[in-house]
Amino acid sequence: MKLRSLTLQHFRNYAEIHLDFNHRINVFIGDNAQGKTNLLEAIYMVSLTKSHRLNNAKEIISWNQDRASIMVNITRKYGDVSLGLEISTQGKKAKINGMEQKKLSDFIGNLNVVLFSPEDLDLVKGTPSIRRRFLDMEIAQIHPTYLYALNQYYKILHQRNNYIKNNKFNNGDQDHMISVWNEQLVKYAIKIMVKRQKFILKLQHWAEQIHCGITAGIEKIQIKYNPSVVLNPSDDETMLFEQFMVKLIQSSDQEKIKGTTVIGPHRDDLTILINSRDAYRFGSQGQQRTAALSLKLAEIELIHEETGDYPVLLLDDVLSELDPYRQNQLIDLFQLKVQTFITATSVEGLQLSSLEDAVVYQVKNGSVVTQPT
Repeated sequence: MKLRSLTLQHFRNYAEIHLDFNHRINVFIGDNAQGKTNLLEAIYMVSLTKSHRLNNAKEIISWNQDRASIMVNITRKYGDVSLGLEISTQGKKAKINGMEQKKLSDFIGNLNVVLFSPEDLDLVKGTPSIRRRFLDMEIAQIHPTYLYALNQYYKILHQRNNYIKNNKFNNGDQDHMISVWNEQLVKYAIKIMVKRQKFILKLQHWAEQIHCGITAGIEKIQIKYNPSVVLNPSDDETMLFEQFMVKLIQSSDQEKIKGTTVIGPHRDDLTILINSRDAYRFGSQGQQRTAALSLKLAEIELIHEETGDYPVLLLDDVLSELDPYRQNQLIDLFQLKVQTFITATSVEGLQLSSLEDAVVYQVKNGSVVTQPT
């Protein structure tokens, strides 16, 4: 999969811009707050219809404008495709080859990306929410219906939490209402957790091979799914539904005390083990960064396995955060297989001599010009 061009209108600090890209490596150099990350954000948004930086997509619209648009032309294994995403105060409109899509889930998955940012180095030592987001964004690309289930789950969760805060559901009518919320919540929770479990098993397969290569076989990585409700993968959805419903009923007293839903996918987490020891508690910074790098590289291979096409790789100011050894490990992998977009404040600290066929762009105050390498 290759991204041939990007056109932006009223997106962040770009009034209007069109860029044609190198099919291998594209490096954006510039000071902070000039618009480098905005370019990667636009590519990410046209992939998943969501920003990786904020929840309210309307914030990407330029000042005093009522809408922003992103258009890309891509080459995939099965042909060329034009994708367009318009964000306005009324919502989002997505087009494939000029035809508006009724559902965003029909649009997602046409452009697959893997984003690696400094925050991803916290995959091991950061909060559970970072790891949940990592799972959600990658699964959604491979299975667009997952994002729909996730959005529905969080809508119902929000409504259920509001109900718990405002009602102690002690009488019969209130108990009936919480039962209604439970059924709706569990319906989508099961879909999310089953998909997460399957994804992690495949991620483990690739991460283990990559991590073994980086550490010369000295260390072994394991990824364990820690759902707040333990599900037996051999059970069918009817049985999982019943198990989850029982757990919700059992947690009702705790919910009354805390005023919120205490179990469900919104409380899930991952445990990363290095040689059977918790990398969060016992891993060195180098081990934690190697583990995070292995997870991100595993995403690339997993997407290729699932779709038959390699994704586009977005490296947002992350190469400078890695030592030369890990930079070279990353470069050796992506430049042979994957079209890559890199942002950095300067070429210093980057192993540009290791990059083949790279185009370097200078980004300054919303303008982008090609510069000699």
